[in-house]
Amino acid sequence: MGLLGRLRELLGRRDEPSLSIDDPALVVVVEAFDIVEADSAVLARSPQWRADELAVLRHHVRIPSEQVERARELLTPDGWVLVAGDISHISRVQKLDALHCAQERSRMASLAQRLGGEALGWDALQPAR
Repeated sequence: MGLLGRLRELLGRRDEPSLSIDDPALVVVVEAFDIVEADSAVLARSPQWRADELAVLRHHVRIPSEQVERARELLTPDGWVLVAGDISHISRVQKLDALHCAQERSRMASLAQRLGGEALGWDALQPAR
């Protein structure tokens, strides 16, 4: 997503409460680690996911340690935060829908492959209710 798209999202979110990727109240509300399951099906089977609220979309990837800074360079302009480890997490706050989950899953798979890594799947977190 480019600068204009991010600006549109931010302007549209003025009335919504903020959410942080490191909010201690977050719990996993949906998981997608089966590459053959459609993101729409993943979201539909989750009774905890609240479609009308912001969530943290978190991708789980393996990226070689020597490529972590390159990955950050590519992800940061679009608001992604990469936390490196044996399994790295790439996260950002957004509203979830099947189309955007599928687009971002594809983007992360492409990024991981280009950097010699592997995309494992994604999950989404929202504050516990």
